[in-house]
Amino acid sequence: MIDLTHIRYPEELDTPQVSMYLFHPRKEITSEPIPDATDLMIPVSDGEKIGARIFTAGTSKANILFFHGNGEIVSDYDELGPLYNRMGINFLAVDYRGYGRSTGTPTVTAMIKDAHHIFDFLVQWLSDNGHAGPLILMGRSLGSAPVLELAAHYGDKIDGLIIESGFAYAEPLLRLIGVDTSTVGIATAKKLDNIEKIKNFTKPTLVIHAQRDHIIPFSDGEALYEASPAAEKTLLQIPGANHNDILHRGFSEYMAAVKTLADRVEK
Repeated sequence: MIDLTHIRYPEELDTPQVSMYLFHPRKEITSEPIPDATDLMIPVSDGEKIGARIFTAGTSKANILFFHGNGEIVSDYDELGPLYNRMGINFLAVDYRGYGRSTGTPTVTAMIKDAHHIFDFLVQWLSDNGHAGPLILMGRSLGSAPVLELAAHYGDKIDGLIIESGFAYAEPLLRLIGVDTSTVGIATAKKLDNIEKIKNFTKPTLVIHAQRDHIIPFSDGEALYEASPAAEKTLLQIPGANHNDILHRGFSEYMAAVKTLADRVEK
């Protein structure tokens, strides 16, 4: 059993007001099994389980553990997973509580706490199934929070980091999506900041951000890049893109940058 007694959680953000704006879960429509994909239900705490879908390219290949954005679910990446495999990358996508096939109700604390259980479970799953390739953490938008939480605690087990459309500061994001931060408190909101956590990760890092992101401004991506102490780091701006069309507008550049990082950590 993983020991999380030393982890601090932003429990003050576990309010209905914050959750109703920050999380927009939706269930996965029951479908046939996806060819060449493995579905898992990962036990976390409180008896809840988190859905994951794994697309594998080979046991020696790099592994991307991916936390998606708000309003998305694992099955939204059913077309992208095989594309990663064609690039020689294993792609492990996970949900949050209440999303996709997962049980429970999402809260900030649950998202952060569950990330530790998910990481522990999938690192063991990779080992048990003979996957010896390097591990890359990747988080999109909301997913940057659990990913940077993990990067800050398990740098010795992680070989690379990708932050796509990630936020540096929580307070302006919470205000933008409708949270009355005067009732939450700026000090409380700062507990969800990513800017301090990225300072703990020194290995190859890629920050991807849309030039015209109206939800999480490009300046947040710049701030994360500047705060990163990694000797090898890249900031990729997708020109003309917004928060939700970043892949559409910059697909080739996006995927090429991910492949470059994966090749780098495989050496």
